[in-house]
Amino acid sequence: MIRAWIADITPLYEDDCYKRYYGMVPDFRRQKADQLKRIGMKAQSIGVWALWQKIRSEYGLPEDARFNLSHSGKFVMCAAETDGTTASVGCDVEEVGALRINIARRFFCREEYETIMKESSDEERTDLFYRYWVLKESFMKATGKGMALPANSFCIRLGEPPVLIRQPVEFPERYHYREYRLPDVPYRMAVCGTDQEIDEVLHTELTL
Repeated sequence: MIRAWIADITPLYEDDCYKRYYGMVPDFRRQKADQLKRIGMKAQSIGVWALWQKIRSEYGLPEDARFNLSHSGKFVMCAAETDGTTASVGCDVEEVGALRINIARRFFCREEYETIMKESSDEERTDLFYRYWVLKESFMKATGKGMALPANSFCIRLGEPPVLIRQPVEFPERYHYREYRLPDVPYRMAVCGTDQEIDEVLHTELTL
């Protein structure tokens, strides 16, 4: 089964808390955080790895366990295969912001763009845009290619759950989706993977 977790990293904006978690992560992660200038970005980098370490510890996962990380705004997200399989895993969290319709027009497939444009209000269009955004990024990350995979090389049809109706020939496996929302939290989240069983519960970690 693929499971997903999310954590609020605003406590890491405080220097003492940041230093405590900074001391818990491996050297390569510290070096990555050191290269970032803004405290929010540093907190994301350290916080998302601290979340993964906690998950690994709680579930006894090996070093080669399949997992994926994401962060946006004050949240970090991790998705992992917890049953020891080699299923591909991708996840994405994105804070809902401005409607970027030019990005949808240029980089989404035609059906996705037209689905967005059918909505009557900017609010509804914005929500659909960010749904597609996290669904597309989670698939791109699950393939291992990330942003190197053109976003219009595959097409998603929204549903419960969403489904891929077209995908790149080099990735013929069947991929599955799960979307998540938190009440009154303006973020979109999604998980994609080759394991059909994706936990419907988004686990929230109030403390890392």
